[in-house]
Amino acid sequence: MDKVSVWLWCDGTAEEQAAFYTGLVPGSAITGVSRAPADYPAGKAGDVLTVTFTLAGRSFAMLNGGAGPAHSEAMSLQVDCIDQAEVDRCWDAILADGGTEVACGWIKDRWGVAWQIVPRRLTELMQDPVHGPKAMQAMMAMVRIDVAALERAIAS
Repeated sequence: MDKVSVWLWCDGTAEEQAAFYTGLVPGSAITGVSRAPADYPAGKAGDVLTVTFTLAGRSFAMLNGGAGPAHSEAMSLQVDCIDQAEVDRCWDAILADGGTEVACGWIKDRWGVAWQIVPRRLTELMQDPVHGPKAMQAMMAMVRIDVAALERAIAS
């Protein structure tokens, strides 16, 4: 476990969410499920209380805390995608599972958690002082990031 890990608040969906997330990101796994030792405000003794997992080696945890604060874009999970195929796989999986497209590579999953599905090529272009402005302008007009469209934008 990392010294610092991210915890997400859930309303009874921690195990389901963790299973979806670990299936989405290669090199990920559920590492623990703990059950409530007694009744608590959001559940009963024996219910799943917390789920710990890794996403590509980073520690995360979820708490079934009951109805609580809504997730917002103030916290998002970014996936560094090696190519367009990985962008499409992640995007399509989140969308097919009830997600909502946002803009500029952002998508929310059905639980309201924001994800940034970012092709590595976009990151490279944004750091390039020559191509960065055109890449950023093209990206700002996209919902799902399209690497081929970025390449066309910087070539013009």
